[in-house]
Amino acid sequence: MLLIEKVLLLKSTPIFRETPEPDLIDTASIVEEVQADAGSVIFKKGELGKCMYIIQSGKVSIHDGDHILAVLEENDIFGELSLLDEETRSAGATCAEDCLLLKLDQEPFYEILANNVNVLKGILKTLSKRLRSLDEKNTLLNARLKMQDMP
Repeated sequence: MLLIEKVLLLKSTPIFRETPEPDLIDTASIVEEVQADAGSVIFKKGELGKCMYIIQSGKVSIHDGDHILAVLEENDIFGELSLLDEETRSAGATCAEDCLLLKLDQEPFYEILANNVNVLKGILKTLSKRLRSLDEKNTLLNARLKMQDMP
């Protein structure tokens, strides 16, 4: 994959959408292409995370045991929290079909973040949106539970 193709793929993801293309060149230069067959385990729940993935093609199932949490497709990202910390994975990821993924490792990405505030802003905006969405879902769930408890 050419560098410009990697930049365009990064730009198509929510985490890098607002980052100017010139600022994505360094990031594109450190991503690794990973081909994986259907059924391949990308990572297991509980493993230490040190990278995130972007789906160029194929589908990836995010799961907790046999419970499927999401099926992700082209341009979706997963494992993004592992770019920011070295905690264990909260779910597993398995290829639902043959995939071409871009893998972004934490350590070289830290160096880019130290020198490029626009990339950092994009990540913070994306994570903030996800936290807000989870907060809204949690609020709705709590309201439903309270209504069920009422006589």
